[in-house]
Amino acid sequence: MNHFCKNLFYNFFRCGITGWCMEICFTALGALPGKNRELTGHTSLWMFPIYGCAAFLAPVSRLLKRKSFGIRGLTYMSLIFGAEYLSGRLLKKHHCCPWDYSHSPFHIQGLIRLDYAPYWFCAGLFFEHLLNRQARLPRHYHSALQRQTSPKSLHTVMH
Repeated sequence: MNHFCKNLFYNFFRCGITGWCMEICFTALGALPGKNRELTGHTSLWMFPIYGCAAFLAPVSRLLKRKSFGIRGLTYMSLIFGAEYLSGRLLKKHHCCPWDYSHSPFHIQGLIRLDYAPYWFCAGLFFEHLLNRQARLPRHYHSALQRQTSPKSLHTVMH
């Protein structure tokens, strides 16, 4: 498996897990106005690959790196809305969509909520940070690992 595929798989996994955690926290905190002291959050297994697709924001973030905070956030927000709408339509077609925003006055076909724009703006910038940080980690990790496992360092450890 080449480096690009490994990075994509790694980032897909990281974004999927991060998205799940964000959604659990978001839904738990959403229960606060109802005085739900349990702060029970929830998500769906379907959400893992949907959030994992945030890994595809990495090349977009490289294209936008010299753009302003606002332009980057609006771009990510738009891409997230598009991904949410398309994945929601696909899941709804198969009767397994875990969300239905029809109760909101700001919904589009029950699949996206326009009043969630600030949340997606921030989530996109958070994923950008996560992906850019992860893009640098493997190089540092691998060079440190190489120093630790070089024949010279192994000889020192063994003697």
